[in-house]
Amino acid sequence: MEEKQKRKGASAASSSAPELVRCYCDLHVHIGRTSEGQPVKISGSRDLTFAGIAREAAERKGIGLIGIIDSHSPAVQRDILDCLHDGEMTEAEGGGILYRGTAIVLGTEIEIREPGRKEYHVLAYMPDLKTMTEFSRWMGRHMRNVNLSSQRIYVPSRELQDEIYGRGGILIPAHIFTPHKGLYGCAAERMAELFDLRRIAAVELGLSADSEMAGYISELDPYTFLTNSDAHSLGKIGREYNEMELAAPSFAELRLALEGREGRRVTANYGLNPRLGKYHRTYCAGCGSIIDEAYATSQRCPYCGSVKLVQGVLDRILNIADREKPVVPEHRPPYRYQVPLEFIPGLGKAKMNLLLEAFGTEMNILHEAGEEELAAVAGLELAAKIAAARSGSLELTAGGGGTYGRVALTPKDKS
Repeated sequence: MEEKQKRKGASAASSSAPELVRCYCDLHVHIGRTSEGQPVKISGSRDLTFAGIAREAAERKGIGLIGIIDSHSPAVQRDILDCLHDGEMTEAEGGGILYRGTAIVLGTEIEIREPGRKEYHVLAYMPDLKTMTEFSRWMGRHMRNVNLSSQRIYVPSRELQDEIYGRGGILIPAHIFTPHKGLYGCAAERMAELFDLRRIAAVELGLSADSEMAGYISELDPYTFLTNSDAHSLGKIGREYNEMELAAPSFAELRLALEGREGRRVTANYGLNPRLGKYHRTYCAGCGSIIDEAYATSQRCPYCGSVKLVQGVLDRILNIADREKPVVPEHRPPYRYQVPLEFIPGLGKAKMNLLLEAFGTEMNILHEAGEEELAAVAGLELAAKIAAARSGSLELTAGGGGTYGRVALTPKDKS
């Protein structure tokens, strides 16, 4: 009888567990302007408004969880309130703002500069609008212009960490390896020099790195890796993204996935092959050359002799590595190379619109449509390129010095 009761209890507990669904997530998207035209991210597109991002993510991209990392701006918060008051959006159960099944997580990108170090960026996300508004007021006392994006905060890194976690938020170092404002890229050789490692929710790799490259640094072994777009225009949303298993998109579910708790987890990172990233290899600002690997540790350009070198992500990682070979822990999800649809040669606006009419969203084109189905809409040649893009088999040239790598006009020969 006792054993039967145990089995009955276990069955009831199992049946009460929520069913998890696949959710595509891009957690680093900027606001270019408010609905009234006030600039937030100066380099961002004017159509990157809060409502515009929500529509793009839900209706065109097929992204279920989007992180808007300029939600600290009081002007952006007024736009959010307008969307809520109009009934266009609602507050999501578990935190965030809900629009047509897509949840918007409210975040902020913050610049930190510790004495004697270069500046670097972190991402902070808050559970709801009320908490973000309170956090914004606190930041405004330590920041020159809280209305703008990616502003420097004049407090020590661990004090910022206290404020974020004291409000129930989460902290994620941003594009950690990039030479411009990446934590490992320019500010420190180890994250422990700057933060309490127990209060880091995840790390964002950035466009020029992948899981294997990060595996040269043992300090990163425990952490969830994220790949995000850092979008400065609507078209760039989802150029890198994550696949997660969640009960429903929300801040609370995101936290569970980053912690790998209650079955929630990050199941895949989708990103550019690092060779396409614009800071992948060391670059000479004197003559514009990308430095050959054999000369990457030199202090001068082997082609023109200039000392104006911008160290590439790969070369920086190898320079600070504490392992001779990379290690990818068993808990790490696969990192899948994928070329964004906008990078594919020959895929213009007209063909793209036909594909969207047929398959609904970009995520459906990339993940659900078979090559034969794609060919019926866009032709055999484009279908082959799309299939090659999502399998990582397109020919690439390396990027560096702020210039993206490029995709060859024809896929690799599969034979």
